Amino acid sequence: MPRKTQRPSPRRKGDQKERLAEQYLLQQGLKLLVRNFQCKLGEIDLVMQHGDTRVFVEVRYRKSRAFGSAVESVDFRKQQKLIKTAQFYLLQDKDSERLPSRFDVIAIEGDSNTIEWITNAFAAG
Repeated sequence: MPRKTQRPSPRRKGDQKERLAEQYLLQQGLKLLVRNFQCKLGEIDLVMQHGDTRVFVEVRYRKSRAFGSAVESVDFRKQQKLIKTAQFYLLQDKDSERLPSRFDVIAIEGDSNTIEWITNAFAAG
């Protein structure tokens, strides 16, 4: 009986795309601080440092645009959740008052692994 090849689960595929985004940002000169920060308010995929700026990175992958692009999926509700999660992170971080922060989005569409990096994708407040 031929063996079926299993497709990666959506979570595993998401993890692969997060690693791809992380490697891309490291190549751009960012430094990884935390991967997958979680609290009761939500999750931040990557917390990085770019020069003297702390960067909260949301990685979005869409296999197709049938339900909108990866960038479009970071809607107002998602932004608010990320902002609240980042505020909680900053309360836990001893150095948070010394560094300005920003929110970036890494969008990956389809299987091409083409990365779109949007710096300062949205502001907190």
